[in-house]
Amino acid sequence: MAEITAKLVKELREKSGAGVMDAKKALVETDGDMDKAVELLREKGMAKAAKKADRVAAEGLTGVYVNGNVAAIVEVNAETDFVAKNAQFVDLVNETAKVIAQGKPANNEEAMALIMPNGETLAAAYVNATATIGEKISFRRFALLEKTDAQHFGAYQHNGGRIGVISVIEGGDEALAKQVSMHIAAMKPTVLSYTELDPQFIHDELAQMNHAIELDNESRAMVNKPALPFMKYGSKAQLSDEVIAQAQEDIKAELAAEGKPEKIWDKIIPGKMDRFMLDNTKVDQAYTLLAQVYIMDDSKTVEAYLDSVNAKAVNFARFEVGEGIEKKANDFENEVAATMAAALNN
Repeated sequence: MAEITAKLVKELREKSGAGVMDAKKALVETDGDMDKAVELLREKGMAKAAKKADRVAAEGLTGVYVNGNVAAIVEVNAETDFVAKNAQFVDLVNETAKVIAQGKPANNEEAMALIMPNGETLAAAYVNATATIGEKISFRRFALLEKTDAQHFGAYQHNGGRIGVISVIEGGDEALAKQVSMHIAAMKPTVLSYTELDPQFIHDELAQMNHAIELDNESRAMVNKPALPFMKYGSKAQLSDEVIAQAQEDIKAELAAEGKPEKIWDKIIPGKMDRFMLDNTKVDQAYTLLAQVYIMDDSKTVEAYLDSVNAKAVNFARFEVGEGIEKKANDFENEVAATMAAALNN
């Protein structure tokens, strides 16, 4: 079986717009065949909308709609940011989120067959919008989240709707759920917990982080600054009982060497173990919601904060407009030069 590397997963995410775990699973199912993986994701409704040959729809909006215990988040794309502010486009985005929350389709194909309030299918609505607005309008993706009566949705949109988030929180209230969604919007976690991270992904990300430290140390050496230590672990998934026990023994040896009285060790060890966990879960902190430092209380992780208020995160979805879509780069200087040359020639 082909090796599924982080580079392959990243490439598939960029091609399809799928999440880390969805991309990984698709590559595993297709034995690393990129084309087959893209097709598989498309069939499951996770691939991005098809593009015209030379036109890229990478602007747009997210839409969020809550229908009782079901919430939908969608991404709808346009070619320009100007059109993304068009009232017809905004209405289409909001109506799309509403009919998807109500219809609960299984994939994009089923979503496109849903009936809009005016009686036309969602697919027809996008054809008509493209014709009337004058540029490519495409439905890219959606996610459905469900909750129980005892749970709360946190619905939040940021930057004029370019980022949309729905979280499901058990305990607390809607205000807490919205705060968690605000955190998700800002900090960009991709999964809830370290248990959702693939071991190879963790390994590759840790290697990249250590490479960054290596480059930093080269710069630090030039100005006679002490080198930063390399990280041995990057995720809680790597911290076995044996590793944690050894860390505690190392801390005890360190306290003994410093001459700290043994009777006060119990007061010192928990804080040092917290530091050990923080230093050795950098991959988790980058990608998992629960391990991130909570932006509303930077003395705690999201998980620790929610524990402190008798709540827990159950699920979330975060969409950012255009993520994973390759945009055409505009060379402004060349564009100006070409314009000036044309003017001089006339």
